[in-house]
Amino acid sequence: MAKSDGRSMSRRGSGRRGTVTVIEDHVSRSYTRNAKIAFWVVAIVVGLLAATVLADKWHPILALILGGAIGAGVALPIAAVIAIWPVLRVIVWWLPEILAAFELVAGFVLLAQHTTLPVRLAVIAALAVPFAFPKVRYLFMKTAWCFISRHRLRTCFAEFIIGNNRASLPFILWARPTLVGESVWLWLRPGLAMSDLEGRLEQMAAACWADKVTVERASQSNSALVRIDISRRDALTGRVVSPLTDEITTTDDTLIQPSTLVLDTGTGGLDLDDVTDTVVLDTKNTTKNGRPDTGNGRKPGPARDAVTVPAAHGAEDISDYID
Repeated sequence: MAKSDGRSMSRRGSGRRGTVTVIEDHVSRSYTRNAKIAFWVVAIVVGLLAATVLADKWHPILALILGGAIGAGVALPIAAVIAIWPVLRVIVWWLPEILAAFELVAGFVLLAQHTTLPVRLAVIAALAVPFAFPKVRYLFMKTAWCFISRHRLRTCFAEFIIGNNRASLPFILWARPTLVGESVWLWLRPGLAMSDLEGRLEQMAAACWADKVTVERASQSNSALVRIDISRRDALTGRVVSPLTDEITTTDDTLIQPSTLVLDTGTGGLDLDDVTDTVVLDTKNTTKNGRPDTGNGRKPGPARDAVTVPAAHGAEDISDYID
């Protein structure tokens, strides 16, 4: 009984808690089994077809032997690719980072072989100067977050998605930066649906070190194509630079002086026949640049007498309240 418990603990310890495994055991066994099946199927089908073609010019037994050899030669690479596909898949996942590291190391080696130390230092300094500008650093970090989010989502999917024996996970197509984060496109494998992701939005946000994550369909005709929007900041809380502020000019100082309302008593004035009481209205006139400003864009005309506006019948006389 003790041995059984020790084995079970060692298996759990060698799984996710004890060590970090790149390829699970059941995944490796599944691909090995599929590789064997693919080898025999391809070898038999290709061998029979090749033997049938060769039987026209060769002896049937010799054609069968040559057909079997041709079938085995064709099936062997296919089976090898299927067997090592878990390793190739990891290489494909990290291919951009691998190429970037290879180019960086290879470029530095070539530079060291053909230049002197001062030239190498000058080239490195020239490559580092653009990162002193905030915009360059911002663009670089936006691109870097796209690659980081792809790996974080893949790790998150491996934790909560229950796949089949082959551990089928969503295939991450591409990612691009947005104003608030990143957008990642996924292709859902058979057995998965968008509802499997909608119930895990908080887990995905925590895995991507983001504020929130939303999931929606990226195609109206194909539900397997899904887009994940990762938000790392709130666009409404940032400062927006508006070009309208450049259109604002400084206004001249104005002097506000109280005056009475001047009404034209001519044909354009008020025509109130049934008015007996009078009311005096006060307004404000401005003086701009030392000259009177009427506020309507017209030049000031000759002085006019202040006209009182009579009140209607039955209205309260408020002339006592006006100074």
